[in-house]
Amino acid sequence: MRLCRPLVAVLGGLALALTSTGSALAADDTFLWIGPDGKAYSITAPPRNKCLDMAQDARGPRNLTKRPLVVYPRKRCKGTATRLAAGHAAPAGKHFASVVFDPR
Repeated sequence: MRLCRPLVAVLGGLALALTSTGSALAADDTFLWIGPDGKAYSITAPPRNKCLDMAQDARGPRNLTKRPLVVYPRKRCKGTATRLAAGHAAPAGKHFASVVFDPR
């Protein structure tokens, strides 16, 4: 229960921030996720078709870019792929270790 409250607070704050600035973030071509300690992280204008490894624990990917992306459970874009269309998000508990934007 102790872990649940901070996580809910962070996700609620993230949702509120996205509601108020969602269109601006989408215009900026942004990818969001939750990292260690429930902190929100983002990449703006990510490179196309390049596998990016996460340096730390990453979960809850949110694709606010205008192109599809794929997250993987292991580094170097290995494992079972999870595709996210533009403007979509995975469940908050979905962990991933690497991502590729606009895959071929």
